[in-house]
Amino acid sequence: MVFDILTLFPEFFASTVRHGVVGRAAASGIIKVNARSLRDFTEDRHRTTDDSPYGGGHGMVMKVEPVARGIEALKESGGPASVVLTSPQGRLFSQPLASELASKGRLILVCGRYEGYDERIREFADYEVSLGDYVLSGGEIPALAIIDAVARLVPGVLGEPESAKSDSFSAGLLEYPQYTRPEEFRGMRVPEVLLSGNHAEIEKWRRRESIRRTCLRRPDLLQSADIPDSERAYIAEILEKEG
Repeated sequence: MVFDILTLFPEFFASTVRHGVVGRAAASGIIKVNARSLRDFTEDRHRTTDDSPYGGGHGMVMKVEPVARGIEALKESGGPASVVLTSPQGRLFSQPLASELASKGRLILVCGRYEGYDERIREFADYEVSLGDYVLSGGEIPALAIIDAVARLVPGVLGEPESAKSDSFSAGLLEYPQYTRPEEFRGMRVPEVLLSGNHAEIEKWRRRESIRRTCLRRPDLLQSADIPDSERAYIAEILEKEG
């Protein structure tokens, strides 16, 4: 999996390829993370990437030429890729979208800055992606989040591939509670079922706790989660008792 990034601050991504899951995957060659400066694709002596908006208004707008040239140059040198614009107007980033992007093989991530994109830049994009309903100074943080979430789904990146399947949101629900040693800490004990060795009961408990946690913390997720009718009564019971 290849992540090419077009940004005004390529140094922002330097630590990404040195640490954690992404760093290990990059070191082993499973993924590649390449950050390129948008200024490399300008043609004026000032290396200009922004200009004032037509019609007036506050702030500056990202120019179409450097972005278009950058996308085209990366495709020419590295082959086909899906282009992702980081944008507060985009599709909300989610685990299903991360899975969809992970299947692409190569992504070109364009990091927005200033007051936004020249509208014509959108003609070069396959996706517009937003982290949420808030404004950041630029698209670098969203790009990092996309890289991290997508990389985890690339085969070989995680030491235990099955762990990604139990992550929060992977099945449309929040993850169940996790515990490790010691068994007791300041009166707080690990649930007995987790110490029982009965794997069928443990899986049953985890499933019910996952549903319960989702009901209490993110009930909005229940509308799209894959929940059989046999568990709907349990959800109704939780909502009536806790809500």
